Amino acid sequence: MASARKPVIVRKFSRDWLAGYAAAEFGQTKPELEILDLTGKVVRMGWEHVKWICYVRDFPSGSADQANPERLLRKRFSLRPRTAGLWLRLTLADGDELEGLAANDRSLVDGVGLLLTPPDTRSNTQRIYVPRPAIQALEVVSLIGAAGRKRAEAERRGEQRDLFAGEGESS
Repeated sequence: MASARKPVIVRKFSRDWLAGYAAAEFGQTKPELEILDLTGKVVRMGWEHVKWICYVRDFPSGSADQANPERLLRKRFSLRPRTAGLWLRLTLADGDELEGLAANDRSLVDGVGLLLTPPDTRSNTQRIYVPRPAIQALEVVSLIGAAGRKRAEAERRGEQRDLFAGEGESS
């Protein structure tokens, strides 16, 4: 069974960060974010202060991780991603740029934030949640995986394109 609280690192626009645990559904419709920090204290902050929330594998352990606790080394894809989704490029309110893959669903339009898969899924950061107030500009780079899905659906329905029309006919 999945845990009710997930390990996260919250990066603020003031460049500080906070490590703790957020609820699986952390009340994105609420006016503030609620985190249980590592000392067991509940910390609340307004969404306007949150740059992003990184769902992480583990928390920073040494002084080397204090500058980059998310261990988010790559913020852009070096090659075209292979996973299906919507490849997005975000410019945040502080001018920082971030790329990621988002699900191609209604959460892009209706949601109060975007949940992205980062460029390097083998790093400490597994997912990044960016609240809408933190996004200054959003660019859709590419839609990945849609063509293969359409082709598979057509094959299941038994449709086949006629590539060589009239070849079997004799006159």
